[in-house]
Amino acid sequence: MTAAAQFKMSLPAEGEVKAAVQGQRALAAYLATQFETQHIQIFDDQQQAHQVELPTSALRLLVDILAELADGNAVKVVPVHAELTTQEGADLLNVSRPHFVKLLEEGALPFQRTGKHRRVRFADLMRYKEARERASEEAMAELARQSQELQMGYE
Repeated sequence: MTAAAQFKMSLPAEGEVKAAVQGQRALAAYLATQFETQHIQIFDDQQQAHQVELPTSALRLLVDILAELADGNAVKVVPVHAELTTQEGADLLNVSRPHFVKLLEEGALPFQRTGKHRRVRFADLMRYKEARERASEEAMAELARQSQELQMGYE
């Protein structure tokens, strides 16, 4: 995951967005089943049907990807064990790289060095991000509670 080319993305074209909307609707109907695997058909250039067995978890992921594409968003799948550069980590947290490096040096996130470069595991970054979002939500809930308690008119 450390090569910059792996993060090159482009927004989906209009035709891709339309296909994603249709694909998401069609596949979502099959997620309610209790089966561990699903069978789908794919057609090749000669319109020959080929049946493919997929884990239902992969189909769920595909539906999520199609939902993002349908909204016009670019999508990139990152393995949980991937190691990210400081710039990639900063981009995922939507902070500057210097701020991200400061978080690493303060011990907010574990990292390892590869030569002079710092690398952060994607799984560690996602745990940190979730904890940060949870703390933010709790703080907002507390502020809302206080404003109602003080009758500040935010009802």
